Amino acid sequence: MSRLTIFLSLFILPIFSVNAGVDETVNNLTAPIAKFISDIVFFSVSIFGVDFPLVVLWLVIGATFFTLYMNFINIRGFKHAIELIRGDYSDPKSHGEVSHFQALATAVSGTVGISNIGGVAVAVTVGGAGATFWLILAGFLGMSTKFVECTLGVKYRNEFEDGHVSGGPMYYLRKGFTDRGWQGFGKFMGVFYASGICLGALGIGNMFQSNQAYVQLNGVTGGALDGLGWLVGLAMASVVFMVIIGGIKSIVKVTEKIVPFMAIFYCLFAFIVIMMNVDSLPQAISNIFTGAFTGEGVAGGALGAMIIGFQRAVFSNEAGIGSASIAHSAVKTNEPVTEGIVSLLEPFIDTILICTMTALVIGTAQVANPEFAGEAIGVAMTSAAFEREISWFPIPLAFIAVLFAFSTMISWSYYGLKGWTYLFGESNASQVNYKVIFCAFVVLGSTVKLGPILDISDALVFLICIPNLVGLYFLAPIVKREMQSYFARIDSGEIKKFK
Repeated sequence: MSRLTIFLSLFILPIFSVNAGVDETVNNLTAPIAKFISDIVFFSVSIFGVDFPLVVLWLVIGATFFTLYMNFINIRGFKHAIELIRGDYSDPKSHGEVSHFQALATAVSGTVGISNIGGVAVAVTVGGAGATFWLILAGFLGMSTKFVECTLGVKYRNEFEDGHVSGGPMYYLRKGFTDRGWQGFGKFMGVFYASGICLGALGIGNMFQSNQAYVQLNGVTGGALDGLGWLVGLAMASVVFMVIIGGIKSIVKVTEKIVPFMAIFYCLFAFIVIMMNVDSLPQAISNIFTGAFTGEGVAGGALGAMIIGFQRAVFSNEAGIGSASIAHSAVKTNEPVTEGIVSLLEPFIDTILICTMTALVIGTAQVANPEFAGEAIGVAMTSAAFEREISWFPIPLAFIAVLFAFSTMISWSYYGLKGWTYLFGESNASQVNYKVIFCAFVVLGSTVKLGPILDISDALVFLICIPNLVGLYFLAPIVKREMQSYFARIDSGEIKKFK
């Protein structure tokens, strides 16, 4: 039996199981596996009574190192990133498939999801207002990690005769280590990463999103969709398939429109609600800073606020996981550093802007009325904060949540696809196979209890940050040389503007 047949059967069997009405059995069977993998990946150490997952520490340390090693490129490169997405330096003769802006929009759509609405509320509930400060700091540091991984994604990508490209950690891990004479190790790292992103995309980037979209729609309709998860899932899967069947060029045509719309729409309403609570804003901001260093009344005090904030930022912007570099690798450029610089904007938009706006909406509501949310947590808590000022806002918020979920699904379909084609080849048949499987899991996610299946996916996505960061450390000197050469040629006038 071929590897492809075996791989397909692993995905199709669960679907038949669900159709047979034994999803509870599937959960029971996978629970021990999920616990085993999660216990390893999210292994935590207790620091003054607060559990700190080592994988989060691993990512934050990496982000701090790259910020210092690249001489604060997250600050120095910000203005140039804006120039690049405007197309000021876009050479029409460059290789690639999409523009800088389109690549950024696709990567942002993969990170801006349900967690930007609900995850922040959980962080503030558990870690207090001070968690917001550490969330912003981690987002700032994560900008440097994105720079390194997206520069490498373009530098080591595969370019094919028909003009399409494939890139990402699996390519720069294999090629980077092979260039150093570690061919076997590089090949293992590439396969390991590709397998993890391929499987993980079906869970956290797919089933979780469709599940939460269904929950939001069912909630805003007062339970009118009870028992109709399959129908909602089928509708979402149909739309997702129509978008992803055309590949990255079809995906970016959607993301370049939907991402600015949903980001501006959400931030605009968040700003309106904050302004309606403007009397509470100074105290809300004060609580963020005082809570970051005193943490009174929150789990673990100031340390707990820091851990929760870092954890939420890492889970939100995915800096260090390497997934975004897959989308950025498709950009039209002959200068790898340009896309690394553009990618700086991703954690800024996702974490520093959108997550902070959510935190301030909740923070001002808490100052005005500490009991405003009752027992609500997550998305329901954020919805309650909006509803407190705009009674009808849960309806557009549910719409935005569905857009967040949809945009995440189409981006992660591309990430998973590139992992799949790395393992099984770039043929059209191979790509269609994965796209069909991906859409089947959209329906699955809104129909069954996710339970341990999602836990396995979540763990796999964060497991692959370990080989990715090893590669980033190993290849960082190459990125630094590329960066220094690029800015020297900018300063000398060798690299010129095209606009």
